[in-house]
Amino acid sequence: MAHTVLIVDDAEFMRVMLRDICSEMGLDVVGEAADGEEAVALYGERHPDLVLLDITMPRLDGTEALRQILAADAEARVVMITALGQKEQVLSAIKTGARDFIIKPFDQERVVDTLGRVLSVPTPV
Repeated sequence: MAHTVLIVDDAEFMRVMLRDICSEMGLDVVGEAADGEEAVALYGERHPDLVLLDITMPRLDGTEALRQILAADAEARVVMITALGQKEQVLSAIKTGARDFIIKPFDQERVVDTLGRVLSVPTPV
């Protein structure tokens, strides 16, 4: 059975890029959200194996969404999505419990390596 993923980013084109990468890896995207409130709700409904969570979003930012997801499920695997220059937010998210991070603009190889490592699945060489 394929690992399941929830993609959270307020930019639709970023969600599309991540969806394509996940699909190529054989991962099952079970939901997409454009803000942290949607992310927390979808996590509770679908319990994905992994959440790709943007830091900067409207209504509820990624750091607070991370806290709420981890409060509901301490074992949640969350990888933060960040733009360059958000070092403090990334460090805060890692301290809070995020497993790793990926930087926009995406380097597909880095995304594949990160997701494979967090999910403990082999990645193509």
